[in-house]
Amino acid sequence: MKLKYVIYTLLIVGIAYLVYYRISANKKIESAGGGGGGGAKGGKAQSLMVDGIVVKPASFSNNLEVTGTIEANESVALQSEVSGLVTGIFFQEGSTVSKGKVLVKINDRDIQAQLQEALTKQNLSASNENRAKQLLEKGAISQSEYDTSLADLKSLKAQAQLIRAQLAKTSIIAPFSGKIGLRSISVGVYITPTTTIANLLSTDPVKVNFSVPEKYMGQIKINSAITFKTDGSNQIYTGKVFAIEPGINAQTRTLQIKALAANHNNTLLPGSFAKISLSLNTINDAILVPNEAVIPVLKGKTVFISKNGKAKQVDVQSGTRTDANIVITSGLSVGDTVLTTGALSLKEDAAVKVSLVKN
Repeated sequence: MKLKYVIYTLLIVGIAYLVYYRISANKKIESAGGGGGGGAKGGKAQSLMVDGIVVKPASFSNNLEVTGTIEANESVALQSEVSGLVTGIFFQEGSTVSKGKVLVKINDRDIQAQLQEALTKQNLSASNENRAKQLLEKGAISQSEYDTSLADLKSLKAQAQLIRAQLAKTSIIAPFSGKIGLRSISVGVYITPTTTIANLLSTDPVKVNFSVPEKYMGQIKINSAITFKTDGSNQIYTGKVFAIEPGINAQTRTLQIKALAANHNNTLLPGSFAKISLSLNTINDAILVPNEAVIPVLKGKTVFISKNGKAKQVDVQSGTRTDANIVITSGLSVGDTVLTTGALSLKEDAAVKVSLVKN
């Protein structure tokens, strides 16, 4: 039992010492920060050692970093308009094809037979129409009888033209020049309009699809230059904006943009992820301060400046932020000394001693 009381006594003494030590340490900190300044003796407050910079105007290139996707300039999934048996495939997978080239042929023997029948009827009707015209000129038949033979001829011509259109659908033709992908059919297979034959892509140039926050919409114009990189290469590519969506996406609050980039060596593949840098504008007399000097507060942002040896808190408005600096649009003037260290421990009117650093 005595050992138990001894342990309790030691615990109480230890806790009391910690409380006393904490209170003493807080008093020393307050005295060092200028609040106590020597206590009852009225000594001079000690200045807090901080780093700072003198605000100077600087040139700042406002570049926006966003992500996007590489897209083919033109892209189509090749499909047939009619159902039928594949009788010929006239392309190599992964090859480049020219616009108008026949890629796939579907069995057309039944349509060819229909066309021959229609042409035979058309020729007979044409002969009848010619005889009727001669008889009409001699007064042997009435105008209505001739009109009937002429109408029959026109009807048969339209029927033949319709069959020719059906015949043309049995040939799948490249709608534009590009590279064709992997085929999913073979000769002899029966295909329908829902069957995808292969994908055809035009990849020189390519499109770069990306979006930017709506606050930048007034700074982006047609022909604005962009640079970008992909995950598969360290090469830097260039492009130009050619299309801007006329409205803001209400859900994401972003503006959709497309740019064109040359792809002569086909190194840019559609679907690739792109890291894009978009040049917005250049500010010749920008005020830049280090990011660590800016303190977020409830109503915005503030910084501390040194004035007559004391810290003064100033509300500021900010613009673009980079990895190291942030543009201050209002609240600071050229020549102000902005404190860059100790921002979280500084208080209004605290005595400071500033060590200037280059900016």
